[in-house]
Amino acid sequence: MVFSSLIFLYLFLPVCLLCYGLFPSLRAKNAVLILFSLVFYAWGEPFYILLLLGSVLINYLLGLGIGKAQQQNHPKLAGFWCGTSLVFNIGLLGVFKYSGFIVENLNLIPYIELPVPTITLPIGISFYTFQILSYIIDLYWGNVKVQRSPFRFLLYIAMFPQLVAGPIVRYSAIEQEIQERHVTLTDFSNGITRLILGLSKKVILANHLSAIVDSFFGGDISQISVLGTWYTVIVYAMQIYFDFSGYSDMAIGMGYLFGFHFDENFRHPFLCRDISEFWQRWHISLGSFFRDYLLYIPIFGKRRKYGGLFLVWFCTGLWHGASWNYVIWGLYFGLFIFFEQLVGKKRIRKIPLVLRHISSKIIIFIGFGIFYFEDFDRLLQFFRNLVGCNGNKLSDPLVLLSMQNYCWLLLAAVVCCFPIYDGLQKLKLRHSGLALAISSGQVIANVLLLLTSSILLVDATNNPFLYFRF
Repeated sequence: MVFSSLIFLYLFLPVCLLCYGLFPSLRAKNAVLILFSLVFYAWGEPFYILLLLGSVLINYLLGLGIGKAQQQNHPKLAGFWCGTSLVFNIGLLGVFKYSGFIVENLNLIPYIELPVPTITLPIGISFYTFQILSYIIDLYWGNVKVQRSPFRFLLYIAMFPQLVAGPIVRYSAIEQEIQERHVTLTDFSNGITRLILGLSKKVILANHLSAIVDSFFGGDISQISVLGTWYTVIVYAMQIYFDFSGYSDMAIGMGYLFGFHFDENFRHPFLCRDISEFWQRWHISLGSFFRDYLLYIPIFGKRRKYGGLFLVWFCTGLWHGASWNYVIWGLYFGLFIFFEQLVGKKRIRKIPLVLRHISSKIIIFIGFGIFYFEDFDRLLQFFRNLVGCNGNKLSDPLVLLSMQNYCWLLLAAVVCCFPIYDGLQKLKLRHSGLALAISSGQVIANVLLLLTSSILLVDATNNPFLYFRF
């Protein structure tokens, strides 16, 4: 089941909210959330729900082991249980996500011919595994208290709003809300708005932008013009943004509906002035995860600044998929961040702001080209296309026709990259006289966006978010 489907929007979610509201006690509300979360996951992964439950049980027991060892002042035993959890979780992710990739690369070595395993990737395993790891590591570091209730731990991992495609929610962020929370009218209103905004980003913007990308990058790209290549990769960057940030908005919005306050995952990343700022605004939950848990770990016995930086960006790329283009994509951005650290923030700020914006966008858009092309031959063709080295023309009628036909969609996409919603909320707080007008406009906009998205979903047979496959 996906968020952007009519059965979820008009059956699953309303029934869940109704059942949730019928029970006064928090224990019963948590039980409702657990039950509906398991149904949600089993809807698309009936077999792999056993993997999810098994992983939750094993890590719950390992967490108890860490807590008990710390209580008895046995740091080595606590470290053993923490290490066991790391090996188990990373090994599980390695088997299901990377085993085929590893065997394919081993087979490149002469005289090695191993059968390549074909294992279906369980939906959401990258996200819920990282949530488990954050809990285990924070518990070992003493940042959170051990969760002694297996049901509350299951709720934290399996809660359906963020189960299959994030954001990666730290246990510390919702530790108190699992045990005590209330849904205010403001929370509910904000939750509905974020839910509809996220749905609109996916259905109205991302899905239609993907049609442009498929029409140009879906086949032979060697003859696409220079303008066509740049045009398509820019459109693809916006497609990825609206698809993933749309899912995050829906997850955050549904969190509000149940009394949870998840951290933001995107903060208008295309407004960045450099690559470091881009990654402070893009997929924040993943970036902060690697920063906090991987950047400063000792390498060969010492903390190494640039060694940690390389490890973070290698893992950032590899996390996105079992293909070398994702590794290159991660290291590509890591290289520019390394360069910005060498230059220093003070020197970078002396560069004219316009140049900083233009250069950062060029780097970002080329990066998304690397992200798109898993085949190396097509990736090289893409690079040559950018500068006309394939003998391709500067422009062509198809590109100009596409720009003309989709001009309103492209304009809407560009406008929606700016913080319009945030600006209206700040304006409402600053000027009480405008609050009623803004709130009324928000209600009308919500109704129109929901109606438009619902109509577009009527004929949609399969409408998954892109990050489901990561």
